[in-house]
Amino acid sequence: MIIFNYFCAKEFDFEQRDKMDIIINGKLTTYAMPVVMGIVNFTDDSFYSGSRCGSEEAVLKMAERHIAEGCDWLDVGAVSTRPGAGDLPAEVEKNRIVEAVSALRQRFPEIPISVDTWRADVAAAAVEAGTDIINDISGGTFDAKMFDTIAELKVPYILMHTSAKPSEMQDKTQYDNILSDILKFFGDRIRCLREKGVSDIIIDPGFGFGKTVAQNYHILRDMLFFKELGCHVLAGVSRKSMIYKPLNTTPEESLVGTAVVNYAALQNGADILRVHDVKAAKEVITLFSLLNVPHEGADSL
Repeated sequence: MIIFNYFCAKEFDFEQRDKMDIIINGKLTTYAMPVVMGIVNFTDDSFYSGSRCGSEEAVLKMAERHIAEGCDWLDVGAVSTRPGAGDLPAEVEKNRIVEAVSALRQRFPEIPISVDTWRADVAAAAVEAGTDIINDISGGTFDAKMFDTIAELKVPYILMHTSAKPSEMQDKTQYDNILSDILKFFGDRIRCLREKGVSDIIIDPGFGFGKTVAQNYHILRDMLFFKELGCHVLAGVSRKSMIYKPLNTTPEESLVGTAVVNYAALQNGADILRVHDVKAAKEVITLFSLLNVPHEGADSL
C-alpha cells in the first residue's frame, strides 16, 4: 500500500498536467486542456430522459448542440447501460450505431466520434462507418473478441471497470479493497492490450457500475491512485445516482450536482469528462483552470 499512500497524499498540480496526446484517425492530436465528451444516446430508455434520441434527426440535433457548446468528442451509444438494463439484440445495436455514426460523419466530418459498445462486431462496424474511438463499459470482459478487434482496428480504446453486466452489477458491489481491486483489473487488462499492440488506452473507473454511492465517492476522492498506470483517466459522473440519490432529487435536477462532482474529478486528475451538458462542463474546466493556475498581475474587481 506504499503506492496507494503516495498517490492519495499527492496534491494534483494542474500546471503539471500532461498534455493529452492521442492518435485519432491516424493523426496525432494534442489536447492542452481536459477533453469534454458529449453524450448522444440513440435510445428510448437511457436513465436521463434529456439524453434520449429516438431518431437520426434527433441524434444530429443533439450532436449539433454539443458541438456548438464546445465539445471535443461525441460519444454515441445505442444500448442503455443503466442499472438493471437488459441486453439489446446485437443486430439492432449494430444497425442503430451504423445509422447514427454514418449520419454524424457526413454532417460533422471533423468531430472525433466514440462509440459506446461492448460487442466486438459492433465496434468493427462502427469504425467502418467512421468511428474513431471505442468506449467499452466491460473492459473487454463481456466479449472475448474485443481486444483482438481493437488491435486490428488500431483505434483508441476506453477501458472501463464494471463488476458485471448492467442487469446484475448493482448486486455485485463487494470488494476486498475497491481501489486495489480496480487497479489490479486495469493492470491485467492493460497488460493484455499492450501485448496485442494497443497503445492508446484510456481508463474509466466506472462510476455507478457495480458501486454503491459511498464507493463512488471513495473512488472519486482517490482517483489519483490510478495515475500510476500511465493512462489518461475518464470520469463519467454526469447526472448519475451518486449525485441525485444523496440529494433526494432526480437525474433531471442534477446539473448543479454534476458540475460540483466534475470539478472534484478534475481536481483529482481526470483528463476527460463524459457529460450530458457540454456548456456546463466547459465552464467548470475554465473556472477550474483559473483557480488552479496562478496568474501574475491578476485583474482586480
